Amino acid sequence: MRNPIIVALDVPETETALQLAAQLAPVVGAFKIGSELFTRAGPEIVARIRATGAAVFLDLKFHDIPNTVARAVAAAVRLDVQMLTIHIGGGLEMMSAAEKAAQETARALGRPAPLVLGVTVLTSLDSNELNEVGVETTVGKQVERLANLAARAGLRGLVCSPLEIATLREFLPAEIQLVTPGIRATNVRSDDQKRTLSAKEALAAGASWLVIGRPICAAENPRAAAETILASLD
Repeated sequence: MRNPIIVALDVPETETALQLAAQLAPVVGAFKIGSELFTRAGPEIVARIRATGAAVFLDLKFHDIPNTVARAVAAAVRLDVQMLTIHIGGGLEMMSAAEKAAQETARALGRPAPLVLGVTVLTSLDSNELNEVGVETTVGKQVERLANLAARAGLRGLVCSPLEIATLREFLPAEIQLVTPGIRATNVRSDDQKRTLSAKEALAAGASWLVIGRPICAAENPRAAAETILASLD
């Protein structure tokens, strides 16, 4: 089975990220580079992580007018990332432009197109907080609405919380990959992620990829923690 673990390098220092990547590359499937690390280290961090042989998930959640997002996606493809994120809330035209830019840029470079992932509802939000920003529905209903829109736009992957996976699998095309943050150890539930499951529970529900940060990176021995999680998936 393909290793489904994506380690979230949500650390502020370049050297810390590189040390974690060197230690973990043999036992995980990919690394996520988010806003903090990318802003601090710049595009070079992608090349340095790719040099470990690992795939890179660039999680910058592009959300802008279609032309701007298409150009940002093309730039990300040229960095040689294997996954990247856009906000589904940017609309149908924006998502279609992003997917088209990914496909055309990758084709011109002679490499596989990265997976453009639509972000549904952030795992830090619950229904009350959605209502506060004018979305007068539940998290579950909003995720379903956005997921359907992303499928219409031709996206091949989504980011969603573990608790929405089973429902999405009921109506989305089987080939759409689901990338799931909010993965926690079974005995850890109290932090800013409000919609969580364990790694094994999320895979059983139908996740394709598991984004795991603190349970690995904050462990006393990150490699041992990653190996333990991987073993738990058998």
